[in-house]
Amino acid sequence: MKTLRLDLDYEYDFELYGIVSSSKEYTLAWAINQCFNLRLIKQKDLCFDFISKGRLVISNYLHRNDHYSIRLFRNKSVDLSTLKKPFLVPDIKEYDYVVQITGAYDKFCSQELIRKFNLVPLVQYVKQFDPNALQFKDNLIF
Repeated sequence: MKTLRLDLDYEYDFELYGIVSSSKEYTLAWAINQCFNLRLIKQKDLCFDFISKGRLVISNYLHRNDHYSIRLFRNKSVDLSTLKKPFLVPDIKEYDYVVQITGAYDKFCSQELIRKFNLVPLVQYVKQFDPNALQFKDNLIF
C-alpha cells in the first residue's frame, strides 16, 4: 500500500520573546499593560492532549487590534502534568513566559521592545528568539 504524506510549510511570521519573571501571569500581564499601554485580556486556557502521554494546559492573555496581536503565554503547564517536558516551548524552558507578536506592531523595533520589557519591574530578563530556529515552533501556531 502506498503511503502519502502531507508536508506543509508554515510561515512563522511573528516575533517571539522569552521572559524570566517569578510573578503570577495576571500580575505580569497587568504590569505589561501599564508599561506598553495595552489591554492584555485573559483568554481560555490552551489545552493540548497528547495521546497516552498527558495533558498540557497553558495560560494565555491576548491584546488584539486591526493591525497586530500580542499574546502572553505561561511557558509551563498550569495543571499538574505527567509529561516529561510540561512546557509550551521546551526549547526555551528556562523562560517563564513567552510573548508572541503578530502583525505590524511598529511602535518599537526589537531592541526598543527589549529595552521597554526590561523597564517592567516584574521582568528579570528578556530575550528575543527566532521562531524558525526552535524545534517546537509548531506549538505556537493558533
